[in-house]
Amino acid sequence: MKLVVRCVSYCMLILSCLSATAQIRSLNLTDTTYVPMVDETVFYNHNYIYKARLDSIEKTVPLSYNEFVQKYIDIYAGRKDMMGKMLGLSGYYFPIFEKALKSYNIPEEIKYLPIIESSMNPHAVSRVGATGLWQFMFATAKGYGLNMDNFVDERKDPIQASYAAAAYFRDAYEELGDWLLAIAAYNCGMGNVNKAIAKADSRDFWEIRRFLPMETRNYVPAFIAAVYVMNYSGNHQIKTQKPALLKNTDTIQVSRFVSLTSLAEAMNVETEELLNLNPSYKKKIVNGTEDAPKRVILPKVNLASFTRIYELLNETEADLDRHVILASNDGRVKRKARSASAAKPAVVYHKVLQGQNLSVIADKYHVEVQDLKVWNNLKSSSIVPGQRLKIFNNAESRHAAKPFKG
Repeated sequence: MKLVVRCVSYCMLILSCLSATAQIRSLNLTDTTYVPMVDETVFYNHNYIYKARLDSIEKTVPLSYNEFVQKYIDIYAGRKDMMGKMLGLSGYYFPIFEKALKSYNIPEEIKYLPIIESSMNPHAVSRVGATGLWQFMFATAKGYGLNMDNFVDERKDPIQASYAAAAYFRDAYEELGDWLLAIAAYNCGMGNVNKAIAKADSRDFWEIRRFLPMETRNYVPAFIAAVYVMNYSGNHQIKTQKPALLKNTDTIQVSRFVSLTSLAEAMNVETEELLNLNPSYKKKIVNGTEDAPKRVILPKVNLASFTRIYELLNETEADLDRHVILASNDGRVKRKARSASAAKPAVVYHKVLQGQNLSVIADKYHVEVQDLKVWNNLKSSSIVPGQRLKIFNNAESRHAAKPFKG
């Protein structure tokens, strides 16, 4: 009898150890860096208060309630420090996300996605190289008009990357016809989602879920849970934490190379403050030119500060070189600054990339959509990948290219 009791006790000990190991594994992070994995065990602890709450905040994106969503609600509701930071950052980032999403007619709820993608950290980089708030891979970012070069990585630009993400969701929804499937595609690609649809013979995410990569199976429930916790943080004793980012800002366009360090000195603010507001600039240098001015976000300042900024932006070339060299510690930057502003050909040709539309291309070249249509004899706004578009670089050639109206 004692032997039987000891065997039972030993088995229970092994089971408890296995359970603990499973819990530890459930905290492992995937390539998105921030979505924890959970096990697929049977779950009986449904809480229909959570279902009622999700139903009450549902708008366009279906906010389903099931055991998978519940597990992620438990995880995120337990991460009070992290979610408190998300609440604080949302005051700065959500208006940016909302504006970009609205421009493509994408549901506002998608603004919660960067919480599970990057914890709203513009410098987040996954193990496979996905970068920024929206975690764009290099090739996808290029395909949606984002620029990555020696000076800038627009995947880290909250504004540019948000418009690229909105364009991706437009394309995903047009192809898949369902917002949960579009969210899944954002994680694993439209090809994988279409394969899962074919295998399951269904377009319901919860039906095709078992045919998706493990990370994507968890990605959609994690998104729904993040939406829930952000809306019902008070019910889980989560307090908003004040972010380092300033909500009151101004925007200027810079058409020359400018050191962010020098700009901070002119404004009498910390350089780190400017870097936080402008995370896409790699070398603390804004590489603007007359043909391609660059946006700089500034803390809202008084008239005296704007006077100093104006003086900085209108310094002589010698002063400009000095500031750029100080910022970069690289004399080659000076030569790049001069060559970048050299005369460009009157006409350039743009090869349309997957996901690009006339608005994106017009913004890239700082021209109007109507100009693109006139220059290329387009009857509508429809363009296709691989199509070559003519773009004029200066006012004289642009005028000459426009037909006279009789």
